[in-house]
Amino acid sequence: MASDSLQRRIDALEERVARLETARDASRDAESAPREDTFWALEGLRHRLAGRGQVLFTGALDLPTGEHYEWQQGAYADGVLAADWAEYAASYAALGHPVRLTLLRAVLRGTRSATELQDVAGLNTTGQLYHHLKQLTAAGWLQAEGRGHYHVPAGRVVPLLVLVSAVVPPGSHQETE
Repeated sequence: MASDSLQRRIDALEERVARLETARDASRDAESAPREDTFWALEGLRHRLAGRGQVLFTGALDLPTGEHYEWQQGAYADGVLAADWAEYAASYAALGHPVRLTLLRAVLRGTRSATELQDVAGLNTTGQLYHHLKQLTAAGWLQAEGRGHYHVPAGRVVPLLVLVSAVVPPGSHQETE
């Protein structure tokens, strides 16, 4: 009698494990398949968005430097609309110069020293370089690390890439080695 009960429990467990494995495999297949639905990133969030609405962004990436970043951020839409956007103009203004964007891109790709950054940006004087670095550090897009070395703070990597990807037309960038 005990062996029949034990066998039924084993059979039930094997059936549960098989269902779980099937569900896991289906989930992996779905993750690796190209997405055709427009709002795939919102699938699991729809219940959380009901009513107020949210603006969300997220990212996970490895930079050429080997650094790994994962980030997610969200805000209720009504709060964003109610905020005084003019208060944040300095952060956007710091990004509004081609040299500064070149510097940020170089830093994310691994160029960290002021000397190398001056060369990458094609600047003739250190005064020009430090003018741009000062704007980026004051706005929080860069931080100094040691003498003449800079990095993008961890909490700014994904947001910076979100801002840039918002203006780069889809499909216009090509992979580089």
